Amino acid sequence: MNLMMGDRTEETVSSLAGRLARLDHKLTPEDQEKVTDLAGKPLSAVIRDLFDAIDPDKVEADAKAAGHPEPDDAAMNAARENRIKQAANVFTGPLINTLDTIRRDTEQTIDHDTIDEVITAAWASDADENAKAIAQEFEDYLNEHRDEIEALTIYFDTPARRAEVTLSMIKQVLKKLTEDRPRLAPLNVWRAYAHLDEYKGETPNGDLTALVALIRRVTGLDDRLTRNSDRVRRNFQNWIMQRHSGAGTKFSDAQMDWLHMIRDHLISSFTIERDDLELAPFDGKGGMGQMYHLFGDQMEDVMTEMNEALSA
Repeated sequence: MNLMMGDRTEETVSSLAGRLARLDHKLTPEDQEKVTDLAGKPLSAVIRDLFDAIDPDKVEADAKAAGHPEPDDAAMNAARENRIKQAANVFTGPLINTLDTIRRDTEQTIDHDTIDEVITAAWASDADENAKAIAQEFEDYLNEHRDEIEALTIYFDTPARRAEVTLSMIKQVLKKLTEDRPRLAPLNVWRAYAHLDEYKGETPNGDLTALVALIRRVTGLDDRLTRNSDRVRRNFQNWIMQRHSGAGTKFSDAQMDWLHMIRDHLISSFTIERDDLELAPFDGKGGMGQMYHLFGDQMEDVMTEMNEALSA
């Protein structure tokens, strides 16, 4: 209903797709027929359209096709919102009501011989088992593909190289994961681990940052679920404190402003490279030339240090 009413956030789309993927496994042939008649396509196709709507590669392709050879955030957001809008057109009132009715029928167990009395109140136990099943399936999937996908190979086999894991590598993991196992959408898996770890913090802003945190959780880099943004900010603070301790040269205010931009870039893009300095938000502040002006010959060393320290 939120999607139909105009909520176009990536979190909403991912959450809905994950929920529908779980429901799809429970539908009877009669239920499948009802949904297909109302949606004009099988539920599996609806789910695929939702995941495709937030697929970074497909969004980028649409943005380029719209006349943006190097899409900025505004172009990417516009392309994503258009894809989500098209995917959401299928959700009419009758379809939503039918899906919700089917969901309630599959999730509730009622004693029809005793009026208004539920057989069991074991919701918490069911939630535990469901969360464990999703977490185990996700862990099994990562292990199954650890030798095939470069980012997984690094995290599993050579975690000391994790500073080399780029945004495109994580996108490759997400693409493969959502194609093979739609029900293992990162934000869906995040909720499972959040339940198991009794995590009380905020949910990540998107699938990519959630995926990195989950990979770290599975590979043992983090012993409890930790948001990527929280970890990067904490590591940044520790790195600055170490650099400023003792009698060493301390960063100026202008340098610190630049370092904060790099920190925020690392939260969502995972690494910083020279070419990134010509993209937003760095290009609006003078790009590579300004960073060299601020840091001189130490520019490369600073980026390398931050990649390593903030990926710890």
